[in-house]
Amino acid sequence: MVSTAYDGFPGAVGVSRLTVYDWPTVEGLPGGGTPHLHLTCTEGYVVTAGRGAVQTLTTSGFEETPLEPGTVAWFTPGTIHRLVNDGGLEITVVMQNSGLPEAGDAVLTLPQDRLTDPDTYADAVRIPADVPEAEQVEVARARRDLATRRFLELREATENGDPEPLAAFQRSAAELVRPRLDAWEQRWRDGAHAAAETTRAQLDALRGKDDGHLAEARVSATGPGARGRFGMCGRLDVYPGI
Repeated sequence: MVSTAYDGFPGAVGVSRLTVYDWPTVEGLPGGGTPHLHLTCTEGYVVTAGRGAVQTLTTSGFEETPLEPGTVAWFTPGTIHRLVNDGGLEITVVMQNSGLPEAGDAVLTLPQDRLTDPDTYADAVRIPADVPEAEQVEVARARRDLATRRFLELREATENGDPEPLAAFQRSAAELVRPRLDAWEQRWRDGAHAAAETTRAQLDALRGKDDGHLAEARVSATGPGARGRFGMCGRLDVYPGI
């Protein structure tokens, strides 16, 4: 009989609820998030309320995908993305490789001098937890605006046929996360890899007329472990273990 090796959330993905920042942006848009990319995780948006867009930048160029209730949009690692909030934009975010995004699998499009080493970058993105919320808002908004200005520079260079600024940012992002890769691999083995291997084992068991794992069925449920946390793109309701 096969034993169920993985019983976490389906596919070992992460789920959070996002209310996108409504602070006006540096170029005058009604609101929006902080541009960044992920190194190893595909991200998906399930739009539940409001209107807006996700702006993306890759080596193929700049795109803008409209978002409205019912839209499901996703993008692969290396996609610089930025949410634009035209009004009341709320999203259920689905992240590949639950645990990796929380372990640093995201790099904001900060100026190059903030990307020189992990400590310098960590200081640049930190939002203090021990200060009043009004001060946290100031820090989060300043961080977003700094990253947005660099994003706009990268977009302009790419659209003008100069790929080097974007390539330089990608190289710096990869270098920043390199010290974390062993820990990331272990998270992947315990999560997404274990989930896939469990399915493989169950398929093998069923093929061999062994249905014993069905007797191990269980049900789980949870609520947000944190509400309104300052994220890169907005205020987050975060679910523990997902």
